[in-house]
Amino acid sequence: MSDDRLIVAIDLPNALAGLDLSQRLGDSVNFYKIGLGMLTGGGLALANELKDEHGKRIFLDMKLFDIGATVEAAVRGLAQFDHDFLTVHGDPHVVRAAKEGASGTNMKILGVTVLTSLDRADLDDGCIKAGDIHEITLERAAKALEAGADGVIASPQEAAMIRALPEAKGRLIVTPGVRPSGSALGDQKRVATPAKAISDGADHIVVGRPIWQAENAREAAQAILDELP
Repeated sequence: MSDDRLIVAIDLPNALAGLDLSQRLGDSVNFYKIGLGMLTGGGLALANELKDEHGKRIFLDMKLFDIGATVEAAVRGLAQFDHDFLTVHGDPHVVRAAKEGASGTNMKILGVTVLTSLDRADLDDGCIKAGDIHEITLERAAKALEAGADGVIASPQEAAMIRALPEAKGRLIVTPGVRPSGSALGDQKRVATPAKAISDGADHIVVGRPIWQAENAREAAQAILDELP
């Protein structure tokens, strides 16, 4: 049986490659993330096929950011497909608009805090205010949750701090930047192991390359599941 705490990121060129991965993983994985990189390669069609024909859960990682009216309209359009999670940037005006767009549906809105591929130098380049990156992540998480987000996206290094927030009670914490012991970091900078992320309060971990780049994807996924407490 699959464990829905593991979400596999299908960061592949097109829907055919994504469908092939899901077939290789079979019933070992039930939850998939499909992001912007797949959008022009049939990603939304793949999401719908995995849900409607194979009974899989879907996390649409779109990281929407725009004026409120545009975000609300985009979310309303995506919500019609009845997928599980959708990401938007964690800015309060974006979260509020997204929640309005998702009203009347079961789709959960997750606010992005600070991308797991960024460090303090990257924040400096982007003119983000001075301060510890973990504290900034915590502050953005609190603001997103106060604005009504169903949960947040944050690195596993901040999971414990976010879980301790009063606003986080009953909300979701989803952590990318999870790497099994011995795996290459790739473009991730703020990482932790699957067991550490879950122990620190994450509800779901997102893993991509360590699974789909493996010689045997199913065995790689099972090894991660075996690590979970």
